[in-house]
Amino acid sequence: MNAIEKISNTDRYARCIQTSKRVRWDIDKDVIRGRRFDVAHKFLPDGLSLADAFTTLSADEKRFVSQIQGRTYANIFGLVERFINAKVLELSHDHWFGDQVALEALVRFSDEELKHQALFRRIDAMVGEVLPDGYRFDIDPNGVGHAVLGKSTWAVLALTLDIELFTQLHYRESIEPDTGLSELFKDVFLYHWKEESQHATLDELEWVRHDAELTAEQRERAVDEFIELVAAVDGILQAQAKADAAYFTGKCGRAVDAAEARAIEAAFLKAYRWQYIHSGAQHPHFGKVLSGLITEKHGQRIQAALATLQ
Repeated sequence: MNAIEKISNTDRYARCIQTSKRVRWDIDKDVIRGRRFDVAHKFLPDGLSLADAFTTLSADEKRFVSQIQGRTYANIFGLVERFINAKVLELSHDHWFGDQVALEALVRFSDEELKHQALFRRIDAMVGEVLPDGYRFDIDPNGVGHAVLGKSTWAVLALTLDIELFTQLHYRESIEPDTGLSELFKDVFLYHWKEESQHATLDELEWVRHDAELTAEQRERAVDEFIELVAAVDGILQAQAKADAAYFTGKCGRAVDAAEARAIEAAFLKAYRWQYIHSGAQHPHFGKVLSGLITEKHGQRIQAALATLQ
């Protein structure tokens, strides 16, 4: 990295610090504000829950689906932010005795991710107070974190940027415009979005910085590991789609035959693959950053892998 690039990157880290200070919020004072969830409202918008894919369900049942998916949405973010925070703390080591601006930016990032995890634990408990008993999210965030961090830094940062870009897309294009959504749920992801915006910038800066240190052989393996991580995410989604579909069919208040149950589970999985894989992979900025780091053949391998997850 030449001197001009280093100064430019330091400025970007500094802007992330400024944004962090400006948008900082408190879970109780700013987000929850003494409110409770109301099951008269959807939690996730139709554009994320893919309500139209649940072709056999009534409007009330689709609302229940949105509430189940909303609880899972919060839990998935709490899950991924466990390993994201660990990776950020690891990366901060590179700046301990170097760029102190970059170090502060990453320390702030870590602090905000810890707060987000606390927020999502609260949301899971609050949604549990208003939905029927029996919901399950049995995925161990520490186990997932250990598995993810066993992959290369390049692969982990690729997945992390993907996640933090799609969180912004989800809020701007689907959550914020939906007037039928729970206002409390919208506020949770409004405040989450405010801090994730600078996190995505930091992810990109660290990913590009790390990529510059790799050999061609290391990058080849890193691309393979990114594909492996996406497949692992899909495994988590398949398990949760099965659990959430079973919860729905057990609590929707009517008999559901085997064929409809299979269709409901397939619709949950379709929605989850859209939310957590395809919406990020199709994000224009993610594609731009990724294409700047890999070869055309790498890109073809990634697209081929994504095409199997339909």
